[in-house]
Amino acid sequence: MMQDLIRKNRSYRRFDSSVKISAEQVKAWIDLARLSGSGRNAQPLKYVVVTDEKMCDKIFPYIGWAGYLSEWKGPEEGERPVAYIAVLKDKKIADNHYCDDGIAMQSILLGAVEAGFGGCMIGSVNQRKVSILLDLPEHIELLWMIALGKPAEKVVIETAENDIKYWRDEEGVHHVPKRPLEEIILKTM
Repeated sequence: MMQDLIRKNRSYRRFDSSVKISAEQVKAWIDLARLSGSGRNAQPLKYVVVTDEKMCDKIFPYIGWAGYLSEWKGPEEGERPVAYIAVLKDKKIADNHYCDDGIAMQSILLGAVEAGFGGCMIGSVNQRKVSILLDLPEHIELLWMIALGKPAEKVVIETAENDIKYWRDEEGVHHVPKRPLEEIILKTM
């Protein structure tokens, strides 16, 4: 079951914009992050939930979508996220969030996948512009955005031969090469 969730938890970048996600559903996924581990149990992460269509539209131009697909400018109308989560660090709580952000985002996305949705962790964000849009106070630092929606693309995992760059074929299928297990385990002792 866990393996199935992890295999389904891909970086989806195209969504069915007609399928909405409620703020309550997003909050339930954030609750999974709240219950997850935190370095020193400091819990410095905070979140902003965005499900309002107009605010989603305002955020969209400040997101970079897929570095390896340099010709692609991001999802078209009708394929855009219906929700975002701003992943934030409260600098009054901690200077360092260690690996809390990765743990939290994985928990959120596994919850989304289990509910039939999907998302993408996005680090290519105009932090200044989005922070202004979200009216964030000075002590809150924007770390990541998570785009959410009902996936409208097929993403397949393949074994990497030499190149780990993801790509799309002529049918629009998104291919993600992963290094073989034998390559990433250095030793068994």
